[in-house]
Amino acid sequence: MEIQSIKNRFGIIGNSPGLNFALQVAVQVAATDLTVLIAGESGTGKEAFSMIIHALSGRKHNPFIAVNCGAIPEGTIDSELFGHEKGSFTGAVDSRKGYFETVNGGTIFLDEIGEMPLGTQARLLRVLEAGEFIRVGSSKVQKTDVRVIAATNKDLLELTEKNKFREDLYYRLSTVPIRVPSLRDRKEDIPLLFRKFAVDFAERYKTAPVQLDEDAKNLLINYFWPGNVRELKNIAEQVSVLSEDKHVTAPALRRFIPETGSRLPMVMPTNGVSAGNGTPEFANEREILYKLFFDMKKDVTELKKMFLEIVQNPSMASSQHAAFLNDLKELKPAEMYQPPAIATAQSVVIHNSVNGHEDIHHHEEVEESLNIMDKEKELIVKALKKHKGKRKDAASDLGISERTLYRKLKEYDINE
Repeated sequence: MEIQSIKNRFGIIGNSPGLNFALQVAVQVAATDLTVLIAGESGTGKEAFSMIIHALSGRKHNPFIAVNCGAIPEGTIDSELFGHEKGSFTGAVDSRKGYFETVNGGTIFLDEIGEMPLGTQARLLRVLEAGEFIRVGSSKVQKTDVRVIAATNKDLLELTEKNKFREDLYYRLSTVPIRVPSLRDRKEDIPLLFRKFAVDFAERYKTAPVQLDEDAKNLLINYFWPGNVRELKNIAEQVSVLSEDKHVTAPALRRFIPETGSRLPMVMPTNGVSAGNGTPEFANEREILYKLFFDMKKDVTELKKMFLEIVQNPSMASSQHAAFLNDLKELKPAEMYQPPAIATAQSVVIHNSVNGHEDIHHHEEVEESLNIMDKEKELIVKALKKHKGKRKDAASDLGISERTLYRKLKEYDINE
């Protein structure tokens, strides 16, 4: 009942185990002065947890301020947080108090803490350890009594390994970690949240609330939700305003849901704050790039192999094109870097049998160019002649897209 009363008070919708556990931790730590690190993807509602902690703490009657570290320029963030003296930098026409001075006795919520510059991190560490800070341009040490709640949508531990975040600050901030689950990890809450948003927007715009049929609900549940609750709220508002029929079906709802969200892979760090329950295909952006470059190198290698085989046996050109796309995925890694041997200039012995006598002739082959670009240009010209200049048919015969063929025509300056 305590958790439910917290939900009612702060307008939190949902009953998923991950959400309930995060709320339970927030309630338990609120009465203390411990530093809290709230981790979760963008749009999951991390600021709401900071407000819950402050409202249930002994500081609830003192100031609370939320600061987005990623929205403050690096050159002014020290001044914003710790204040500055008159004349300490260009434009400092007066002395100014920072947030740690004005919110003394209260709570500061530092959102996107992973964006904080390293120099400012050192100053923040001093505040957390000794409750002391110095204004920019001053040498006087001042005291402050502020509780710090930080939030991030990044893996701070990974940033420490890259020397982009101080390790000592990370362990000082994460005294009590709270992990807010992503919306895809609380699928049972999605219909409840949509219904709440739909009712709110109906009251705001003086219309009847929209209702979803079962297929539409399943569509919402199975969508990936990269923007989490914030994205769900936006879609609920669009449907409430733009939908003519208040009984929304799946086809009608699909018009408001981006197709990319249900098809494209999402970067889900395995050890990061945004990791879900499933096993992601890629650990981070770097692995995606590695796979992309590897696949590109594989395709280029196979193109070289195809052209070399066509040079060796031109009569197989058409069948090679057809087989190439089908066989590309089935080649083993060991086969990718072993192009077939190609005959160059050499002496060839030809045996002819005439009247029972073997006639031996020596024939010297003329060395031909093995330049890939020359052969590619030659094949493109042949394909265009074969199909009488029809790009679409020529591209299909070559096993490339019409757009790629157009680019090659310009690259090789081929006149049709």
